Order: sequence, then C-alpha cells, then structure tokens
Amino acid sequence: MKVLEFYGMKPEDSLLLTFDGAFSPQAVLERELEPFLQALEEYSDGWMPDVVGGKRQRRYSRAAIWKTLEEKRDGDSTSIGLYRTEWPALDMSLGLWFPPRPSKLRIFVNVKPLSFFAEAERCLAFVELVRAWASRYPVSHAKAHSTDDTHFTDSPNFGRDDETRRRDGFDKVYEVFWLNVFGPKLVDAVGRERVLSTPAHRVEELPNGSVLLVTWPTAADFASEKARLAQARAHVHLRPDLDFDTVLRTLHERSARLAPVEPRFHPDMAPLLSRVVDRASSYERQRRIAELNAWRPPEPEEWRPGDRVLPPDVENPERAREHYSTLAEHLVALLHSEVPSVFEATPESLMDVDFYFWREEFPTSRLREAVDEHAVPAIGAYLGEVLVRHLGGRWIPRQKLEEAQVLVGNRVWFPFARARHYMRSRQSLLDYSLTHFYSVAERHRG
Repeated sequence: MKVLEFYGMKPEDSLLLTFDGAFSPQAVLERELEPFLQALEEYSDGWMPDVVGGKRQRRYSRAAIWKTLEEKRDGDSTSIGLYRTEWPALDMSLGLWFPPRPSKLRIFVNVKPLSFFAEAERCLAFVELVRAWASRYPVSHAKAHSTDDTHFTDSPNFGRDDETRRRDGFDKVYEVFWLNVFGPKLVDAVGRERVLSTPAHRVEELPNGSVLLVTWPTAADFASEKARLAQARAHVHLRPDLDFDTVLRTLHERSARLAPVEPRFHPDMAPLLSRVVDRASSYERQRRIAELNAWRPPEPEEWRPGDRVLPPDVENPERAREHYSTLAEHLVALLHSEVPSVFEATPESLMDVDFYFWREEFPTSRLREAVDEHAVPAIGAYLGEVLVRHLGGRWIPRQKLEEAQVLVGNRVWFPFARARHYMRSRQSLLDYSLTHFYSVAERHRG
C-alpha cells in the first residue's frame, strides 16, 4: 500500500495541529487511548487515516494501532505514524512517554492542502475533535493554524533560545492562532475571566479547566482582512501590554508575504524557473516568484562574430571532434540515472541538466577539483554537441578547450567557456544556464 508522500508533493500550505498533553500511565493503554481513537474516527471529516506506520505499514485498525505501539516501544517511549493513501494528504503522529519520565501525550496532525478546510462544517468537526481530546487529556497548550503562517511566528520558540523554550514552555500568550487550547496553568496566569471574555468566534471552558478558543469559523481564510482583525483583537485582549496597531500590522505583513504572485519569468527561462520555484518551501514560494520575476539572465558573453573566429590550431581536427564527443558522453554517464533525457542531447535535456545541477547545488556540494577537471569539460562538450546537432553548428577545435568554438550562422560560441562560468556557484547555474545560452544561439543562427 502506497501512502501519499506528504513532503514529496508540490509545496503548498496545510493545516497543522500540535497538541501537548498527558495521560495516565497506570491505566491499561488500550482503555486510556480509547477516547483519542473514538474522537479521531468520529470527527476526522474527509481526512481519516487509513494507514498505520511503524516498523512496517498496516491498514488502519485498532488492532494495528496496538501492535504498532508495542513494536515501537523503546524503554520509556513509543510512537506511531498515521497516513492516507488518497487526497488529502496526512502526516500524523502520536507519541507517548512513560515513567520514570513525566508522562506525555503528543499529537501532531498535518493535513494538506489547507484549502480542504474552507468549509465551516468541516472546520467545526476539526474543532470538535480537538475539544474532545483536550477535555479528556490534560493539556498545557494546543494550536491549529496555517503551517506557512505558523512558520513566521517562530513557533514554538517565539524568539527564545531552545533552552529557554524547553524550560518555560508556552508560559504566556506569545501568539493567538486559528484554534487554541490554553491549559489551566496558562489560563490562571492570564486571568480566567479575561480569557473567557476574549472577543472570538468561539470561547469555551472545558471540564478540566482548559479553555478552547477559535478566532474565526474557517481555517483556510486565516489571512483575510476580517480573520486577521479577529486574530489581532483576541491577541491584544489576552495581552493588554501589546499595541493593537502593531499586532495587526504584523499580521498584515505576514499575509502579504503569502499573497499569490503571478509568475512573469523571462521567456527563455520560464519552464526552468517554474521548477526552481516548485522546490521552494510553500511559505517562501511567493517571495521566490517575485524575485525571479525581477531577475533577468545576463546576455551570454561567450561568443564572437563569425569574422573573428579563432582558426583551428590542432593537428587532427577530426580527432579533436571525437574527443569532444567522448567528453560529452562523460556527462551522460554521470547523469543518466538522475536525468534520463541526457541521452537525447536535446534543448529540453539542457533544461533538465540545468535543473539537476541547481537542485543538487552541484558547484558547492562537490570537490572543486573534480568540478573543474571533470564536470566542466563534460558539460562544455555536451553543450557544444547540442549546438551542432540541433542548430547545424560546426566544431572549430582548439588546443585549449576553453577556446574551442561552435560556428552557428554568423557567430561562434564558446561552450567550454560557458561551462566554466556556469559551474562557479548555484546562482551561476541560473545566470549562465545552458538553457539560455542555447536559446540565444538559436535566435542568432540566421
């Protein structure tokens, strides 16, 4: 059975729940976790897990839960993963810690995409799920919110170092999320009356003294003007020391960072840059699109007019051309498993090569000597071969590889020189891309 690869999918926002609570380690585990599973099965509207993950994957069932928890028991802790085989994607885990450590129950739920929670009814079911868990298990703090927006809050550190965060936990209201559960200790610190009078969509005192607070009916439109206003009002109510205008401005700034940006990439580079953007984290995606919209590749400098061609200076030009072909085959040998199209030596394969080297951060992730001695000659020869095969080019060999040229129309191009510039850095892979070099050569071949 194949689960959806949550982190291998195209990056997009998701709904993230973190729940830090406790359980009774003296109780029979199956009985203690019955309310957890009952609520999950009742309220996970449309995103119910169907796979239990541990040392092996099993179809979801109560028996699979118990078996996996037993298999994963390692001294004083155990955990399971819960996943889905169909859309929407789910990455969920349950972790338990036993004596002699303090007993802990930690729940992590991430459902992708966030747009799945655009309906009030589905969001209400999610709230009821968290309410059921928080009513049954003592909780210090729980939250559910946009994963992307949560990233900008620096949760769970909120600007603190790790040691301070571990020591103090969620000891004050650092942030108000779409859904919040404040444990009794935090509620008493803020003031129970103040917490219960928070202006919000839903505020409910739970039987164990915790308070459930939901700022807005739906999670997916957290960045709307009205939802942000509700979020700011709740936060400032719970933290009177904060300035409302400052809090609201910060929320608007976060919304602006996530607002969709229409790609307007350089036409030669658009397919490649679209793939580059798809590798960005979803919270960085819009900023990255804006940066690449503004970026333009420098015009290639590795060429001369045809009347300034460097004449061949090798004894056997045909043998030199065979050498270039052999060097190009070295690139095929290097990349064929990762970039199958490299066998074809087409303009499209150049883009695949560009993307592979960029994705791998090749110029800085490999030894500099190996890059200069082996990769650069292979890339230059391969680029030259594509010019010859698809633009009717002709090699003009030189003793120095960097001086070797390919005549296309009324220009000569220096593919080895291009390869050297290309392999300087990760940014150089875009600035001196093989894709753009070929496109410019194609435009000038007539």
